Amino acid sequence: MDAAGDANTETVVIMSSAQIGKTEIVNNIIGYHIHLDPAPVLLLQPTLEMAESWSKDRFAPMLRDTKVLHGLVKDPRARDSGNTLLHKRFPGGHITMSGANSPASLASRPIRLVLCDEVDRYPISAGTEGDPVNLAKKRSTTFWNRKLVLTSTPTIKGASRIESAYEQSDQRHYHVPCPHCGDYQTLKWQQVKWESDATKEGDDRHQPETAHYICEHNGCIVSDGDKVGMLRSGKWVADQPFDGIAGFHINELYSPWVSFAQIAAEFLKAKKLPETLKTWVNTSLGEAWEESGETVEADSLLARKESWGNEAPEEVVAITAGVDVQGDRLEIEVKGWGVGEESWSLDYKQFFGDPAQEAVWQELDAYLQRPVKSKTGLFLNIACTCIDSGGHHTQAVYEFCKTRAVRGVFAIKGMNQPAKPIIGRPSRNNRHKLRFYPIGVDTAKEVIYGRLRITEPGHGYYHFPIERDREYFLQLTGEKQVTRFNKGVARREWMKIRARNEVLDCNVYALAALKLLSPDLEQLAADMQALPKPEPKLSKALEQQKPQPGAWIPKMDNWMKR
Repeated sequence: MDAAGDANTETVVIMSSAQIGKTEIVNNIIGYHIHLDPAPVLLLQPTLEMAESWSKDRFAPMLRDTKVLHGLVKDPRARDSGNTLLHKRFPGGHITMSGANSPASLASRPIRLVLCDEVDRYPISAGTEGDPVNLAKKRSTTFWNRKLVLTSTPTIKGASRIESAYEQSDQRHYHVPCPHCGDYQTLKWQQVKWESDATKEGDDRHQPETAHYICEHNGCIVSDGDKVGMLRSGKWVADQPFDGIAGFHINELYSPWVSFAQIAAEFLKAKKLPETLKTWVNTSLGEAWEESGETVEADSLLARKESWGNEAPEEVVAITAGVDVQGDRLEIEVKGWGVGEESWSLDYKQFFGDPAQEAVWQELDAYLQRPVKSKTGLFLNIACTCIDSGGHHTQAVYEFCKTRAVRGVFAIKGMNQPAKPIIGRPSRNNRHKLRFYPIGVDTAKEVIYGRLRITEPGHGYYHFPIERDREYFLQLTGEKQVTRFNKGVARREWMKIRARNEVLDCNVYALAALKLLSPDLEQLAADMQALPKPEPKLSKALEQQKPQPGAWIPKMDNWMKR
């Protein structure tokens, strides 16, 4: 806040963990200018909806509860106020709240103070106009005393706006004194330690409730109770020369609202899967995530093949499928899922035929209704299926799915945009008024490739049967992530490195089906363990019995049958 009020500082960059006060700093800067230094102000949020939420949930309460701001900004319900939810006037200035996805709101008005919150969540371009940060910054060109404030948690290394801006700054870190020896230091994750029980195995041996901080200079033990005094005596120290850009980095270890034990517990939970660890690094450490590689080698996966026979392994508690639609065939991946989203490739099949004709869809329909025999003695139905509707046979997909939603068969459409959730909000914008789901394929591929790099069975590990040939693995690893620059902004994109990648697409859709189904895998595993084991005679009878397909409804006992 001092830097934002310093005449020698033109740009302020805050790269930090989540929930550490970034937005409150922005609020205070705005309140200061409304009260003491009126000016045209622009607050830019990732979307218009978020800008509206900030106006109602953060700005309005600040105006209500701050005495010196009473009456300076009129109630938008007053007829003569000239104020709206996203534009408010005050004596000597005004504030406009906008979304980075709205090019219209980034034009026209000159702005002296530009505040960009959560810049790593902005789209690459505001419509066709270009980078929203640069568009907003140009609005302040005519002011000699202009100010730009950028805040965000970082995302991917090399493609993070806030990381790029921070690297151009003087790169300040917060140094705090050890409460015992007095030596100053920055708080680092590697200095957080906790006890472990040698008599236990795996994650159970960790005791995060014992977490504490070890002084890097003299090994002093620092507790949560020491934080307040350390923070009050701290100081910002720049690592680079100052050239008009003040940059600040801080992580969750400094937060007075979060204990070392809580951070350690969250780490132990997050480290089980690459995608959750990435989120933890971004939101707790406030650091950009560095991908371990652009792609995965097919031959390394080929060497991991296993043999489990014709029955699904007993660890499988749920089954999903992903279907890719090609011009002359349908391709399907059937995946079994266990605790921690450990997965088994149960089947990969092609149905040849024109998707514009009924025959190939009838063949797929019969296949989807066929239960899968498990080594536990159960028959597991395919609980959810996602079928790609983005090709040349969209109407055929809609026709197939519209009467089978009760069985968990859904139309989906891939969205090639960074940071999109794997499963988006469903839409009915089609002739059949059929509900279909947008799929964040970039995010899904990041998850899949991260899990393919896991080398030990357990949470997130991918198992492959001995039947899979090399072509399967070549297609599964048929893309790589590259960094490209679009109008000066770095963007991570997926690029095909082989002619065919249907296996990867089917795996994306099968993962999306799991996220859409959202089962409690741990509870299902516990329920299966609690079921009585079949007697030998019963097992023999089951072998001779032809299972009857069951319609899927969202109850465990209807898609998990003896």
